[in-house]
Order: sequence, then C-alpha cells, then structure tokens
Amino acid sequence: MIQQYSIKLPELGRGFHLITNYIESELSQLPQTGLVNIFIQHTSAALSLNENVDPTVREDFESIMNRLVPENMSYYKHTMEGSDDMPAHVKSSLMGQSLTIPITNGRMALGMWQGIYLCEFRNYGAPERL
Repeated sequence: MIQQYSIKLPELGRGFHLITNYIESELSQLPQTGLVNIFIQHTSAALSLNENVDPTVREDFESIMNRLVPENMSYYKHTMEGSDDMPAHVKSSLMGQSLTIPITNGRMALGMWQGIYLCEFRNYGAPERL
C-alpha cells in the first residue's frame, strides 16, 4: 500500500528543530508495517535523524555546520539572495533532503533517543513542505 501526504510545517527560524511530534500527528494512519519516506521540498533546508532529548545537540549541530560552511566567503558567486543563501544550499546537500524510517505496529520505529530534525539554514526560513 502506498500513501502520499503533503505536510506543511510552520515557519521556523534558522537552526535545528525537533519536528517528530508534528510529523507523527500528521501521519496518524500508518500501516502496521512498511516504510515511511519523508522528503523536504526545499534547497536550503534539510532533514536529519538524531538525538531527541538534549537541546544542546541541536545547538552544537548549528555551530559545527557554520564552521564547516561559513558565510561571506570571497569565492562564493551565488550571493544575490544574501550571505546565508549559498552556504544554506551546501549544508542542505551535505545533510540531505529525505529520511526513510521503518514502520512497526503502525508507528515510525525510531530508537528511544532518536528524533526528526528540520535543519533550517537560512536566517529567515519559509514554511517548509514535506
């Protein structure tokens, strides 16, 4: 059985945001077993599966990504949309736009400490579509 949903997330600012509960509430009619693929339709944001308890993990992700792909580099050519735009595209490609998660007993089979992150890399994020 294949089902497709379109989920619109609220506008969230730059950072790594835990969105697991929001996705679970939107996907309440999952089959007993299978796979769920979550895909973000955006070129400057990403999805990640990681630590769901300690918020400092998400803060550290932001710091690490900003060091890996800094803003305002003289060699960037794509700068018309702001200093955060080109780095956001690179970060999005590094992190990835989709997650595939197994379904067990009608629920996403996440580990005890796993949560789904929306990784927003622009200073002013738009409402995201999954």
